[in-house]
Amino acid sequence: MRLQNTIQKEVSVQGKGLHTGKEIKMNLRPAPADTGIVFIRTDKNNERIKANVSSVSDTAFATTLKSNGARVGTVEHLLASFSGLCIDNVFVELNGPEVPILDGSALPFITLIREAGLEKQAQALSCIRILKPIVVMEGPCQIAITPYDGTRITYRVFYTHPAFGEQKMGIDITTMKFVSELAPARTFGFLRDVEMMKSKGLARGGSLDNAIVLNDSEVINGGQLRFKDEFVRHKILDAIGDLSLIGAPIFGHIIANKSGHTLHIKLLKKILLCSDSWEIVSLHVAKPTAEEVVAQV
Repeated sequence: MRLQNTIQKEVSVQGKGLHTGKEIKMNLRPAPADTGIVFIRTDKNNERIKANVSSVSDTAFATTLKSNGARVGTVEHLLASFSGLCIDNVFVELNGPEVPILDGSALPFITLIREAGLEKQAQALSCIRILKPIVVMEGPCQIAITPYDGTRITYRVFYTHPAFGEQKMGIDITTMKFVSELAPARTFGFLRDVEMMKSKGLARGGSLDNAIVLNDSEVINGGQLRFKDEFVRHKILDAIGDLSLIGAPIFGHIIANKSGHTLHIKLLKKILLCSDSWEIVSLHVAKPTAEEVVAQV
């Protein structure tokens, strides 16, 4: 069985929040076994916000968590990095309301975690194994989870845009594949939506340095996309972060069509309601180990 992991030492990074535009310092600190991921707002009397589906307060353009009036937004890329690298327990200290966006992908967080190192803990880790299909539908958007020996995500996105229309990808989620195939994929948005988002207090820290931006005909960033299907890869990255909010690894096949943060969270809530559709089991070690992959990053 796999033991729980934390990080070996404290590490820090500083950067702008994608939506608030505020300069924010983030510290990652080791946490005891069975702590989970806990955000601490150092500018809000050290209010603690548990990374759990019960803490989700908003899913508009990012996932936001809240506790006693303290919020932390855009948590999905960092949570995906913890999940992808099998880090179960960590304190995340922030002196502002949002996780720094950095380059818009999970790669900077992977580098930060590599600097911190991984430390095994004595407590074993369990996972949620799906026994029966669970489906959430909302208009043309759907997300489902079915039994599977491991964790797999199949995702489809479709946009009526000249630069890309339909993109599909199916991938078994392992540490190695997360680091090489998903972590580099950047967040993206449309230039036509920028003014609308800013009027709602969003995207104030967005730039061509931390997001792929498309006008009405093409990608306007300099340079090339990191993958020809970078958009759907980033949607899978977001899903990994959001789905980690259930508090344990999930063994199942997630199938999403034109989905997003809102449906990810609705799926988690429905899983918890359908208690006859899953069971708790011990999680066995996958090869190569997270430690071996992180050492290679």
